[in-house]
Amino acid sequence: MPQPSIHSADAPVYLVQLTDSHLFAESHRTLLGMNTRDSLQRVIERVREEQPRIDLLLATGDLSQDGTQQSYECFRELTASLGAPARWLAGNHDEPQPMERAAQGTDLLAPQVDIGNWRILMLNSAVPGAVPGVLDQGQFELLEHSLTEAPERHHLICFHHQPVAIDCAWMAPIGLRNADELFDRLKGYPQVRALLWGHIHQEWDQVRDGVRLLASPSTCIQFEPGSADFKVGEQAPGYRWLRLQPDGGIDTGVSRVSDFTFEIDYADGY
Repeated sequence: MPQPSIHSADAPVYLVQLTDSHLFAESHRTLLGMNTRDSLQRVIERVREEQPRIDLLLATGDLSQDGTQQSYECFRELTASLGAPARWLAGNHDEPQPMERAAQGTDLLAPQVDIGNWRILMLNSAVPGAVPGVLDQGQFELLEHSLTEAPERHHLICFHHQPVAIDCAWMAPIGLRNADELFDRLKGYPQVRALLWGHIHQEWDQVRDGVRLLASPSTCIQFEPGSADFKVGEQAPGYRWLRLQPDGGIDTGVSRVSDFTFEIDYADGY
């Protein structure tokens, strides 16, 4: 079983990102033909096989599809098998109150954690009742406080919605609506090393103004890269691993489950 590591300032920080699991309260429920609980279990098994050391597990939104407390409790139970501390943030499908109840008595929803030379910041871009995302004034204040308080720490900033165009025309209207303000506010803070998000159900890895921009496969269905209209891809579910180096460098990659097949059912809803 992967175990949390004892970290020091001269050691890498080992992270795993799971995103967009879209769980239901009922174990048999499917999304576009895929049983999302089964697919998450398969991804977790792969993490267990490949990641012997985990400092922190990041869940970057849409943990639930139906917004029930039971679905969040299921996510918490399944990921607990990884034996690592975790942080969650909300996506557009998540319901804040059931999510908070499922996390009660833990630090799962704490927005900030320092590990080694790094600070990981979890921002909430979800807007109740809406699909697109916005970082409100409170989130920007949290961001600027974190950056000014710890100029010596490399920063990994996480949220749910994509802040850049990803060559999927149908997703352009449902990304982060005030991304320009975010990038403007990041200017002058060279300790920002990367932005990490979910939402797009596909891999993304680019650099903008020296900042790494990363997104990752869903643990369930994938969206076809480069699609003008909504289209489910045939890629397998997966996760992202990250090694945050003491000097601010980032090693990262995506791993997907193998021998995985399912029949896409567009009538099954999203």
